[in-house]
Amino acid sequence: MRWIAIVDAMRASIPPEVEEVFENALVALLTTVNERSEPVTHPMLPLYEKGTGRIYFTSSVLFSKKLEHIKRNSKVSVHFSVEEFMRTGKVKAITVRGRARVDESDLSKGWMRLLTLWRKKEPYIDAYLKQRFAFPLFWERAVIEVVPEELVVWKDDPMTSKPVRYRLGGGS
Repeated sequence: MRWIAIVDAMRASIPPEVEEVFENALVALLTTVNERSEPVTHPMLPLYEKGTGRIYFTSSVLFSKKLEHIKRNSKVSVHFSVEEFMRTGKVKAITVRGRARVDESDLSKGWMRLLTLWRKKEPYIDAYLKQRFAFPLFWERAVIEVVPEELVVWKDDPMTSKPVRYRLGGGS
């Protein structure tokens, strides 16, 4: 990987332009590993609170395969690309490599701590919340927390430019 610039692991933190993508992206691709050690990718709404260093997703227990994958193998990647979904022009693509954990401690209300972040990206969510009791299983949601260990960032076209890789504290 000589073509990738590596930023010192002792000093690396999430750059502001990357945090901007995390905060504003409408879609990210969460990739888990299934029971056959194959990658499985899920388009999802990423939730990020600036300064936390964590990316969150919620998942209905109706669609729990990804939750089982994470419980079996916590290594995940999250990819941000396609300018229509990123709401920023400073970075063209980001791949996050890290560890995920599933919080199912309160399926009915635990995810509500992320509701403010969810509303910022999908303001119409309140209309669905009003119908919450009509679709109870959809609103039984686990929280997926991703702790980034490495970032691969393309500031220009990922097909023709060289990325910068940031190794973050706590990563291997």
